[in-house]
Amino acid sequence: MDHKINLALQIIPQVATEKVYAVVDEAIAVIKASGVKYRVCPFETVMEGTYEELMEVVRRTQEVCFQAGASQLLVYIKMQIRKDQDVTMEEKTGKYDAAG
Repeated sequence: MDHKINLALQIIPQVATEKVYAVVDEAIAVIKASGVKYRVCPFETVMEGTYEELMEVVRRTQEVCFQAGASQLLVYIKMQIRKDQDVTMEEKTGKYDAAG
């Protein structure tokens, strides 16, 4: 699949309550460093890219959460994929992005 897709990723790490955000921050840092287009939302992070590159990012986010001390992860993934064309965040939310 060479077309762009949208993938929403929510990771809930099993760690002490006071460490949850720090572990999630590590996962978001992996996403940021990947270079894919992304948007952090309150419950999940949405990314845009090819299926293969996004699944690799998902794999790396899980690894970093374990490295940061999580003993278990709940990982929720939602994807929008089209057969013959790109899916973009802009087409869905662009009209809501305030210009000022």
